Amino acid sequence: MNFLRTSILLFLFASTPISRAHAEPFTALKDGERFRYQIGWGMFSNAGEIAIEAARVTLDGREIFRVKTKIASRGVIRGLFRFDNRGELTIDAATGRVLTASDGGESGSKRVETRTVFDYVRRIATHTDAVKPDRNRDFPIPDGNPVDLISALIRTRDWKPHLGEYRDALVYFGRDLYPVTLRAENRETIKTPLGTFSTIQLIPRMETEPPRGVFKRGGEIKVWVSETSEPLPVQMQLNLSFGTARLSLVEHSVHGKTTKSD
Repeated sequence: MNFLRTSILLFLFASTPISRAHAEPFTALKDGERFRYQIGWGMFSNAGEIAIEAARVTLDGREIFRVKTKIASRGVIRGLFRFDNRGELTIDAATGRVLTASDGGESGSKRVETRTVFDYVRRIATHTDAVKPDRNRDFPIPDGNPVDLISALIRTRDWKPHLGEYRDALVYFGRDLYPVTLRAENRETIKTPLGTFSTIQLIPRMETEPPRGVFKRGGEIKVWVSETSEPLPVQMQLNLSFGTARLSLVEHSVHGKTTKSD
């Protein structure tokens, strides 16, 4: 489940265009909002679980969002491969900019501990890997306001696109920035643990540069957003060279008001 440590941070797909220089308030998640997804992998319907939750707090006089993710293997898969990962993003509430991104946990017998700090004055991001210091690097922040790929996919619920429409975004995950185009490609009715939904299928791709990271060698991400009064990313799918993971929303809550599957 190593693919989850980097590609899961594709969940919150923000719709901030690359060409737009000014910042926008963070709206991908609400204060006190929580999503829980069940991971299916191949023949295993419960290979793992992902929880994403957000809280708006004041830090040094600045309003920020703390977005926490928790990923763990489950069931038979956990008996074969133990995977536990916790991540935290701090995002400026007023501009939507990612300020810091940290990632830690265990992948089998390996330990993971990284942190990336974004300096928008110098337009430099500093990535530090406590376990593999040879992977430490500084990289430039190009024009635009990078967002985490998690915040980007969930924010699509505010978009309400028509088929064929697209948006561009500058997306951060791992230790790099990726220019991504997000297209509304299909309308589908899908059955999920929370019910049956009419959805718009959204697919992010690297179209302006050669594919890198999870996008290369046939890698693809799909997101299904419900066409309801409160649109939700009810299903996601990661197609990788070594298999396919499907993420199904099983619980959604805001300040304790919960909708979940039986």
